[in-house]
Amino acid sequence: MSRIKTHVKKGDQVEIITGNHKGKRGTVLLVNAVKGQVVVEGGRQVKKATKPTEADPSGGIKTIDGAIHISNVRKVG
Repeated sequence: MSRIKTHVKKGDQVEIITGNHKGKRGTVLLVNAVKGQVVVEGGRQVKKATKPTEADPSGGIKTIDGAIHISNVRKVG
């Protein structure tokens, strides 16, 4: 199994260079090299509906960090 090389890794500081969230900076939380996506903390906020569970009995609409294509981020510093 070969590894896919990316220019960013988990924990790196990056800046979003294109799209509606251009200019935002944050830390990389997750890298999915196969799909070519990264999740940046505070970068792209999306709303997700969740069902009530034992761990979260209220359920409802939650705001989470969404994925961004890896080519749309630039490593900072």
